[in-house]
Amino acid sequence: MADLDEELWKLGVMAKTKHNEVAPSQHELAPIFATSNIATDHNELTMEVMKKTAEKHGLVCLLHEKPFAGVNGSGKHNNWSISTNTGENLLDPGKNPENNLQFQLFLAAVVKAVDEYQDLLRLTVASAGNDHRLGANEAPPAIISMYLGDDLGALVDSIIKGEEYHSAGKTNMLTGVDVLADFGKDTSDRNRTSPFAFTGNKFEFRALGSALNIGCPNYMLNTMVADELAQFRDELQGAEDVESAIKALVKKTLTEHQRIIFNGDNYSDEWVAEAERRGLCNYRSLPEAMAHYIDKKNVDLFTRNGIVSESEIRARYEIELEHYSKQLHIEALTMVDMAEKNITPAVIAFVNSLSDAAIAKKSLGAYSVYAETSLIGELSEKLEAFVKKTDELKAAVDAAAQYDGLDLAMYYRKTVFELMNELRALGDAMETKTSAKYWPYPSYGEILFGV
Repeated sequence: MADLDEELWKLGVMAKTKHNEVAPSQHELAPIFATSNIATDHNELTMEVMKKTAEKHGLVCLLHEKPFAGVNGSGKHNNWSISTNTGENLLDPGKNPENNLQFQLFLAAVVKAVDEYQDLLRLTVASAGNDHRLGANEAPPAIISMYLGDDLGALVDSIIKGEEYHSAGKTNMLTGVDVLADFGKDTSDRNRTSPFAFTGNKFEFRALGSALNIGCPNYMLNTMVADELAQFRDELQGAEDVESAIKALVKKTLTEHQRIIFNGDNYSDEWVAEAERRGLCNYRSLPEAMAHYIDKKNVDLFTRNGIVSESEIRARYEIELEHYSKQLHIEALTMVDMAEKNITPAVIAFVNSLSDAAIAKKSLGAYSVYAETSLIGELSEKLEAFVKKTDELKAAVDAAAQYDGLDLAMYYRKTVFELMNELRALGDAMETKTSAKYWPYPSYGEILFGV
């Protein structure tokens, strides 16, 4: 990590935070806040330098969102705000957010944008790798919602209800240690399950995959919020009493779009049901999300603001679907190759060794062969199912040739991907019963812990 720092500093990437994360050998790195274009370039450079630095030390840097089943995956937190050309942060609530109309107006624009274009935000983080991770109780779910924190949430409620706002104020953190000085408890961000959370003076979009280019979510966020602000400008222009007009607009906007605000547990089953009741999107995979990229409201958003043309949107739509289908195609064929050339022969060899041992023990006449015969029976049964499932997967990949575009991506997700999961489960079950001497691939213990 020290070498990584130095290599990044040489390139002008100011890396700062770093600590161990949940998974073994998983680390976090955070660059210092920068403008969108520069931050995007820095992020791409960082991924490249991480790989090269790891290789120099005889290691491998994995940027796959879910390299190991059952172990936490990896992602990015995209800290996003809006500032003027002189550096004033327009999402800074100040000491008295209840009197800060500028902040309230920009907050309302973000709330409206995230609600109206939640499908776009979801598809900006959609990928074959990230589909494994979102909603796996280690990352935000696939349902897009916003978390505002206790104080800001109370302010929004008071605006909607037309009631006077009373801030709870800062409270001190209870450490239980008398010799430590008191320090303030953060009121803005205690919900790590939210995909889009307000964190003091910015929003943190937490659903990005670890290999993602952050340019896509940022240009879409910028576009959708800019579009809302343009509508606000049109509505406020010519108002005789600007302050009253802003207050009315903020109240109307927050009231109409409050469904996107959720301060509870995003992992709970109750939230899934509640989100459906609110009419929020729940797209579990890239094909489900990408199907809405070319919805009229989304095409109109980008063409209206001169960001990309309709033909460019449709080209990106087709490219993303093709990329997804090809990735699953390659993964499925790789799985078939591993199954047929390595796993099946390895299990057969181990079963044969058990059979030879059982025959040898029987010839002596005095020993029980229960251990050998029960293991032979169990592995033989699983191996038969494994071979049949391998054939099913091969046939499913061959059958994909009849589809294209969105239909092809949906087929890979619903048919091929499910068969891959079933084959994986059978392989895992055989691995736990097969001698390590015969198993052709390193175990998790060997990969993650060297044992």
